[in-house]
Amino acid sequence: MQVNAKTLNDTLYISLVGELDENSAGFVRENLDRDFSNTFCKQVILDLSNLSFMDSTGIGVLIGRYKKLKEKNIPIFLSNPSNHIDKILKMTAIYEIMPKLN
Repeated sequence: MQVNAKTLNDTLYISLVGELDENSAGFVRENLDRDFSNTFCKQVILDLSNLSFMDSTGIGVLIGRYKKLKEKNIPIFLSNPSNHIDKILKMTAIYEIMPKLN
């Protein structure tokens, strides 16, 4: 699993590469929290185009990061999910709190 981050114009862009599941959740959580605390941003965009798999543990990681950012009034958006990941995100209604960018 890889977590790649860059900041551009007050936006933190994070790309998740690999599988977000029970095995990688701790690593992803720690990296996202570090990126959030080390960067000033007005919004976060999570690029999911290279996320090949996500289970319920991954959903929990996303919701936990949403809650941390919400405390700081920083919106988080999801972009480029595969069809499989998109279906999971729709079923969990996660787009209601983390909108999908088209």
